Amino acid sequence: MDILIAGLVVFFAVHSIAIVADGWRQRMIERMGEWPWKGLYSAIAAVGLVLIIWGYALARQEPVVLYTPPVWMRYVTVVLLIPVFPLLLATYLPGRIQSATKHPMLDATKLWAFAHLLANGTLADVLLFGAFLAWGVADRISLKRRAEPWVPRLPRTAANDVIAVVGGLGVYVAFTLWLHARLIGVSPLG
Repeated sequence: MDILIAGLVVFFAVHSIAIVADGWRQRMIERMGEWPWKGLYSAIAAVGLVLIIWGYALARQEPVVLYTPPVWMRYVTVVLLIPVFPLLLATYLPGRIQSATKHPMLDATKLWAFAHLLANGTLADVLLFGAFLAWGVADRISLKRRAEPWVPRLPRTAANDVIAVVGGLGVYVAFTLWLHARLIGVSPLG
């Protein structure tokens, strides 16, 4: 569990710099340059992500059960996750989805985390998904007081919504039917 917690701390510490110290972040970018800053940021985030994956895998070997969701909750989770991949794609494909949600990646992250908390009740699950949900809420609130970060995007077109929905649903189906079991070791459908 210590490795999972360390990974969450490292990953969210770097991802929270803009939330708690945006001015410092800007000064570091000016001092180091944009690409060196992004390189350092990415390296630290990658270390945190590796620790999260490793720690979560270790914690699943000896689970500490906090609550046991009913079996049918996994199907509620599967339904709640339908918009997650379309939202992720809409982050980089400007259209009506992006305009309506404003921050589709944060919405996808929060929905993903919340849905997984409904279907998983171990301590590792609560730490992992609870941390992502709490961070998503905090980041969304902080965006009200700071400038939206620049993200490379394609030109805004109606076709982007079609690509986000069709592509996102395709990834969702592949993940639900095959990839989740292969990558995570658990089939979402039981």
